Amino acid sequence: MATPISHLAVPLALTAALGTHLVPPSLMLLALAYAVLPDIDALGLWLGVPYAHAFGHRGFTHSLLFSVLMAGAGALLAPALGAQPLLAFLLLFVCIASHGLLDALTNGGLGVAFFSPFSQRRYFLPWRVIVVSPLSLFALLSWRGLRVLGSEVRTVLMPCLVFGLTGFALRWLFGQA
Repeated sequence: MATPISHLAVPLALTAALGTHLVPPSLMLLALAYAVLPDIDALGLWLGVPYAHAFGHRGFTHSLLFSVLMAGAGALLAPALGAQPLLAFLLLFVCIASHGLLDALTNGGLGVAFFSPFSQRRYFLPWRVIVVSPLSLFALLSWRGLRVLGSEVRTVLMPCLVFGLTGFALRWLFGQA
């Protein structure tokens, strides 16, 4: 899996690019939670759910259907969050679906069940450029963890930074920053 740092970069970049007039802070906080939510399935590892099970790690909670259902639920909260429902749906969908996409870019694990519950086949993207993250904080603070973070800086954090800053610059240029 990718680290939470990379998963959180997506909603932060989108918020920077779109601005708080479209993504109010309360919606951004929900988007941050949604970006890491799929890894709730990691609790199953400690409860004895096999990794390859439909509800195992990178299973249903990493699927596109789960992303649609959760984005729909979040869109219902949009008025209370000060956001437009369609924009909230799209933002939340991108943030939660990006989790599976980032995990599918890693070089470890069994892949991502994008089409669960209809198919349990697991997929990787053709470019497996992110070094898979260790599951423990101690291991993440090791030399291996530094390799993971280095791969994420190159493939996720820098592109997100460029995207967010470009959107901010365009908003500033057109007087909407």
